[in-house]
Amino acid sequence: MKKPRISAKDFASLYKQYNANLAFVDCGRKCAPLNNGQPVCCTTENAIPVVDKAEFELLKGRTDLWFKYKPNDAVSRRIVDELNSNACAIECKGAAFCERDNRTIACRSFPFYPYLDKKGNFIGLTYYWDFEDRCWIISNMQVVERKFVDEMVAAFERIFKLDPDEYDTMKSHSATMRRVFTRQGKIIPIIHRDGGYFKIKPGNDGTLTPCTPDDFKKFGPYKSEAAYIKAVKEAGGTLGPVPKGGYLAS
Repeated sequence: MKKPRISAKDFASLYKQYNANLAFVDCGRKCAPLNNGQPVCCTTENAIPVVDKAEFELLKGRTDLWFKYKPNDAVSRRIVDELNSNACAIECKGAAFCERDNRTIACRSFPFYPYLDKKGNFIGLTYYWDFEDRCWIISNMQVVERKFVDEMVAAFERIFKLDPDEYDTMKSHSATMRRVFTRQGKIIPIIHRDGGYFKIKPGNDGTLTPCTPDDFKKFGPYKSEAAYIKAVKEAGGTLGPVPKGGYLAS
């Protein structure tokens, strides 16, 4: 039996449903001074947006913001070559030209993805760990808004029903995270779909242990305010006005 396929119309509906702010702090202003003035998630040097072809079809009919990504090195060519037949890599004009209503599902979700346990249950949100040293949000998960979590969970529940391949991809990615984090002796941080923060200890049976964001590790230049200020200076970036609570707090 042929699997159902998600459509451009489905993505248009998802865009209306899933539009909440990730946080009420502009996290792009946190990482941009360390990335030549651009948010990490908005440059293909850091993250190549991958979308379903139906989503790209929708975007092409709504805006000229997005265009097909052209690989420029061996790594990016491999990423593009390994995409399945229903997916494609795309690129936008950059953060300065962002159109909020025309952000991809990947843009709306970054740096998070839906975490599925060993049985395939959708537990909540965790992050793409390749960006631990570059994404400010990963070191400051306390700023993530509940409305964003609710909308992301609802959106991916729909996506999984419409596109079983996406469910399989996220289940596989979650399994990979468990292997990697067990090998590295790291906890898996979870923002639970029903509220609260939890951690999964390395090598256990997947048991969720209640915790607070303070239990989650901070990475790279976001380990402390002093480390951040030093890193910005070394990168030749510019620090803006000190926000309430310091550079690293919302």
